[in-house]
Amino acid sequence: MRIPDSQALLMIFLMAAITFLIRVLPFILFPGNKKTPSYILYLGKVLPYAVIGMLVVYCLKDVSPLTAPFCLPELLTVAAIAVVHVWKRNTLLSIGGGTILYMIFVQFVFI
Repeated sequence: MRIPDSQALLMIFLMAAITFLIRVLPFILFPGNKKTPSYILYLGKVLPYAVIGMLVVYCLKDVSPLTAPFCLPELLTVAAIAVVHVWKRNTLLSIGGGTILYMIFVQFVFI
């Protein structure tokens, strides 16, 4: 089924408007000349750790230590990520390097 051009353009415009609104809304709600509320500052401190914790649990939820390869790729990758993060203190390097290492493990090492 083909979507009419006018409907496709309307969807693109609507998505662009929503994206713009989401990006500009913090500047409207919290202008630079006013003090940022303390609960927003608190959320800015704790939410990144909560999200990372949730992602770790989500990524490891289906890992089974009872079947081959006995969760070795996951454990080795988590250990490597921890070491790289403590060593370099670079989140992007930790995430990117961990992803590449895990893909190498599951594609070539633990087949």
